[in-house]
Amino acid sequence: MRVLHPTPNADYRNSDQQNRPLVLPKGRHAANALGDMDMSVAEDDIPIPAWDAAGNFQPMGKLAVHRQGLRHPAVSVLVLRGQEMLIQRRAAGKYHTPGLWANTCCTHPSWGEAAADCARRRLREELGITGLDLRHVGQAEYRAEVPGIDGPMIEHEVVEVFVAKAPGPVQITPDSDEVAETRWVSLDALRDEIAQSPQAFTPWLRIYLEKHAKMIFGDLAASRPV
Repeated sequence: MRVLHPTPNADYRNSDQQNRPLVLPKGRHAANALGDMDMSVAEDDIPIPAWDAAGNFQPMGKLAVHRQGLRHPAVSVLVLRGQEMLIQRRAAGKYHTPGLWANTCCTHPSWGEAAADCARRRLREELGITGLDLRHVGQAEYRAEVPGIDGPMIEHEVVEVFVAKAPGPVQITPDSDEVAETRWVSLDALRDEIAQSPQAFTPWLRIYLEKHAKMIFGDLAASRPV
């Protein structure tokens, strides 16, 4: 895994930002931003919020953002059940990291969409999971090279991380366009698998376990040192 050093934007990150989800523009401000955007992008290059090379926060084509390695907001959800976490293997048709194992689900918020709403939406869309209580646990920023559809891409994400604790069995109905398969795995077993075959897992999942386990998993992270 090639991990690149983040370059935080000083007018966005501050001393307490780690505990507050990023708030995207809404209403008139969101409409103005979308109105100013060149929407003649490829169908699979949908607009997502991102900071351009000059530091302007605006909607930009998703593929362009990842080809240029631009910093952008993201949302990750991790569903826990006792000592286990639900992970998914990304579908073969994904525009980057196809076929790799990742956390329960992750995505980019739409322009004007609150992070919590985005987390609930994507959990439902990708896995058909509803009714869980999602708790925002903090923010993680990373920059890493990932395999893409036409060559290497760069993920530079400012991730709002949400955790849900399932009280019992979870009904899972994956969208086959997004998810190849799912399984429950303990943190210790997952760490062992990553140590043996790191290339089978997405960079962000490995980074979450290496650098943000305490924030995400709490006391569960102490089952074995990371």
